[in-house]
Amino acid sequence: MDKNRIEGTKHEVKGATKEAAGKVTGNHARELSGNIEKNAGKIQKEVGKANDEVRKQQHKDH
Repeated sequence: MDKNRIEGTKHEVKGATKEAAGKVTGNHARELSGNIEKNAGKIQKEVGKANDEVRKQQHKDH
């Protein structure tokens, strides 16, 4: 499993937690920061999935 998948998931969870805390406390900056981190984590996770797929295809071809 590509490390980007693991790191992306961590950022996604951390960002979602920050976002929720920001909503509950009315801290819009924290909410926005959490949303950005969550979405960046989703992107990083997708990059990891793509890397895994490439490796799987390369392994199949050999």
